[in-house]
Amino acid sequence: MNALARINWIARGGLAFVFAYHGLVPKLLWLSADERSMMQAHGIEQVQLFATLAGVAEIALALWIVLSPRSAWPIAVAAMALTGLLVDVAVVSPAMLRAAFNPVSLNVAGLALCAVAWHARQRNAPPGSGSPGR
Repeated sequence: MNALARINWIARGGLAFVFAYHGLVPKLLWLSADERSMMQAHGIEQVQLFATLAGVAEIALALWIVLSPRSAWPIAVAAMALTGLLVDVAVVSPAMLRAAFNPVSLNVAGLALCAVAWHARQRNAPPGSGSPGR
């Protein structure tokens, strides 16, 4: 495995971990107060159902990221989701942006992983060439 492929796997693995963890732990296993308040701020009444659907979607995205190492689509979707969710928090619950371990640091770090995975992905390279096929 060449250096770009290793970098791609590390970035995708880190990004997938972020989505899988945030889908599983604060949504599916233990619905966090912050998740609950964000959903209620949007007027969502079926909080548990919405949290379950969101958690499953995040885990599905995590799987897509790691199971499609040559595809740009899961990285693009992840970047759009991270950007959209950060803007959403800034508009709906701006106080969360001042909290410890807040969405700014998490989402910007996630966007950095997206950028690394995007630039390190192998694109239509001939087998064994070691070239990213730009």
